[in-house]
Amino acid sequence: MDWIVKVADGFMGLFKTGGEVFLSWMTGIVPFVLMLLVAMNAVTSLIGEDRINRFAEKGGKNIFFRYLILPFIATFTLGNPMSISMGKFLPEFYKPGWVAVTMQANHTSNGVFPHINPGELFVWLGIASGITALGLNLMDLAIRYMLVGLVMNFIGGWVTDFMTSYVSKQQGVKLSKVMSKS
Repeated sequence: MDWIVKVADGFMGLFKTGGEVFLSWMTGIVPFVLMLLVAMNAVTSLIGEDRINRFAEKGGKNIFFRYLILPFIATFTLGNPMSISMGKFLPEFYKPGWVAVTMQANHTSNGVFPHINPGELFVWLGIASGITALGLNLMDLAIRYMLVGLVMNFIGGWVTDFMTSYVSKQQGVKLSKVMSKS
């Protein structure tokens, strides 16, 4: 009978731990992301959503701007996960590619700019401790990781555009490459 009690205690402990994690999110990341959303919406209101949409539409037409420059700016200024929200200014067709590139960019720039993705900084610090123990320059690795990441993120966005085109044709869904006037 002891094993039943241990299983029940372990099962309830799982939910207790889940509740503690949820509460830490409610007092940590949720208010942080909420304030970033408020700030982004305030800046959008000040600049004007029409201007931002026109800028994104023009920039969205250029694959290099869309998948190299804009994701870097978004991740550097907004960090993870808020940088994904910048995709709301892109036409529907490019949103899957935007999400792919931005999620990857949140990781590949973390060694040089740890504020981008502090929740996963422990991964970089683990790698950093090994590199440091070998007596190698950590910033060399961080810069190379970021540069390779920029190229691979760009390729990921480009490939996602091909996949989006293929799947939308297959499913008979028309996705606009132009911002709608709403």
